[in-house]
Amino acid sequence: MSLSSPTSSPYLTLAVAIVAEVIATTALKSSDGMTRVLPALVVVLGYGLSFYCLSLTLRSMPTSVAYAIWSGVGIVLITLAAWLIHHQRLDGPAVAGIALIVAGVLVINIFSSSAAH
Repeated sequence: MSLSSPTSSPYLTLAVAIVAEVIATTALKSSDGMTRVLPALVVVLGYGLSFYCLSLTLRSMPTSVAYAIWSGVGIVLITLAAWLIHHQRLDGPAVAGIALIVAGVLVINIFSSSAAH
């Protein structure tokens, strides 16, 4: 089953978009201003795949819901990657803000009739 298959889950395609975006953003830090070829290539390919998969998701999910999930989950995963890979630290208010983002994504997915179920 391909990502563009009408029988595939929009959440699966959205998950691929999120992971590709997280990889691209993490590589962006490593690209040193797009001066390092391999990380820069990962950035371009990762963002390309991410936006392609996001566009497929929008075939069956409202833009507002898909983008809220894509950006919210992406923020959390990028924060985790920055902590693990680049050893970046967060203070209490930053952690609280990220927790609110997670709560917002959960509210959309659990309570909203706009989300694709």
